[in-house]
Amino acid sequence: MELLPMQECHVAGIAALERVCFTDPWSEASIRAELHNPLSCWLVAVEGGEVCGYVGSQTVLGESDMMNLAVAPACRRQGLGRQLVERLCDALREKGSTCLMLEVRRSNEAALALYAAAGFRQIGVRPNYYFHPKEDALILRKELIE
Repeated sequence: MELLPMQECHVAGIAALERVCFTDPWSEASIRAELHNPLSCWLVAVEGGEVCGYVGSQTVLGESDMMNLAVAPACRRQGLGRQLVERLCDALREKGSTCLMLEVRRSNEAALALYAAAGFRQIGVRPNYYFHPKEDALILRKELIE
């Protein structure tokens, strides 16, 4: 398994994984636009030419926001999500980011366990943030510079 910066050849695979993993997936065009966004940092896990997972972020004024993290169902529970988060944190630190924040569904116990193990802490709630189904988001934050 290789973890690489996102390239054009990964866009279709990421979009396909978005449709599998999320009820409101990003479009292929939106993902492609991140390639040209100087605020973005996206990493992709690839094995045998297939996208197995990815993580994407945007950074403004030294603070980063994780846009999405997804792992293919067949590749889950093998530590890939944790690797993607750790590698993203490393890349963001190198770029001078001081923290990483994200929103996660209140009911997503697997993601909450992953983020807690990676050092994130809850700092707030966004009521009715998600649709399909409607649900609150927990806001999590990890300091990258300690």
